[in-house]
Amino acid sequence: MAERSEVQSRIGIEHPVVQGPFGGGLSTVALTATVSNAGGLGSFGAHILEPDGIETLARDLRAATDQPFALNLWVSDHDPGGYPFPKEAFDAVWPAFEPYFREYGLDRPEPAARYHPRFEDQVEAILAVQPRVFSFVFGVPDRAILEACRDRDILTLGAATTLAEAEALADAGVDIVLATGFEAGGHRPAFLEPAEANLVGTLPLTRQIAAHLRVPVIAAGGIADRAGIDAALALGAGAAQLGTAFLACAESGTNDAHRDVLFSPRARHTVLTRAYTGRLARGIPNRVIAEMEARADRLPPFPVQAWFLGHLKHTAIASGDEDFASLYAGQGAPLLRHRKAADLMADLTRPAEARAVA
Repeated sequence: MAERSEVQSRIGIEHPVVQGPFGGGLSTVALTATVSNAGGLGSFGAHILEPDGIETLARDLRAATDQPFALNLWVSDHDPGGYPFPKEAFDAVWPAFEPYFREYGLDRPEPAARYHPRFEDQVEAILAVQPRVFSFVFGVPDRAILEACRDRDILTLGAATTLAEAEALADAGVDIVLATGFEAGGHRPAFLEPAEANLVGTLPLTRQIAAHLRVPVIAAGGIADRAGIDAALALGAGAAQLGTAFLACAESGTNDAHRDVLFSPRARHTVLTRAYTGRLARGIPNRVIAEMEARADRLPPFPVQAWFLGHLKHTAIASGDEDFASLYAGQGAPLLRHRKAADLMADLTRPAEARAVA
C-alpha cells in the first residue's frame, strides 16, 4: 500500500480503515478484534456500559487482539429534560408507549433512577484501561480529560458534523477529528447546533477540515468500499471510517433480520429520524419510525425514549419481528457485498495492483 498517513502512523495501524463504533449492543469483541488484527482500527461503542463493564470489555478485547483499538463514548449523556426524569414525567409519557407494551405482552416497566450511565464515570474507566484511542461523539470532553488522556498516551478522536465543530475539537487539543457527513448511518453527533441544521456531506466536510485545520482527519459517512476510501484519502483524510459495511457482517451484534434488510432493495432508501432514541439518526424506514414520528409531541427526550424503545426492540427482535428494530443504515448500503468482516477487510486492503485488475 501507499506510504502511511499521519493517522495511520499515530495510531499504529497498517491500513487506513476504521470500523465505526456501534452503540446499543451492536458492537462486539469479535468484530473489533477482527478489524484490528487485519491492520485496521477496530472500535467498540461503549456508551451504554457502566464503568465495570468497560473494564471487562477492555480485558476481553486485549485477550482477542494485541493491536490498537478504540473505545467510544457519548460526551452528552442526556438531552434537556432527560435527567433527572421524575415519576410524574414518566407517568405522563407512558400512554404513548403503553399500546405497544400490551401488543408485545410486556408489563409496564418501573422508572429508573437514571436512564444512561454518567459520562464522567465512564471516562474514569477509559483512563484506567488505556485503549490506544478514545473516540467520542456529541461534544468535546473537558480539557482535564483530554490532558489525562495525553498523559496516558491515549489518542483522542472526536466527531464533527461541521467545520465549526471541527475547529472546537482542534482548539481543545483533540488529536484527530472524524468528519462525519450526513450520509452516515446511525446518529448525527452534532453538538453546536441542532442536528437537523448540520447536514454537510462527507466529501465537502472532509475537504474543508483538511484545508483549514492542521489536525489529522478521518472521513466517515456513505463510505462502503475501497473506492470510497480512496476518494476520502484524495481529499485529505488520513483514513476512512466505515459503519454500515461492518454492521452488515456476521460478527456484528445486530440480528439477521437487520442484515437481510441491509442487503435488500429497501436499503436504497434511508431517512433521518428521531424515532429510535430521541436523537437524530439515519436508518431504513419501518413501523417504529412511522408510528413514533406520529407521536413525536408525546415522546420523552433522550435517553428516556431510547430506554422505552429498547424494551420493545429486544422483544420484537426475539420474536423475529423487525417492526421495532432500529434499522441503522448509511447511504452507502446499496454497495454492500460482504457478510464476513475478514472478507470485507481483505477487499478494503487489497494492494493497488490487485484492485486494478479485479
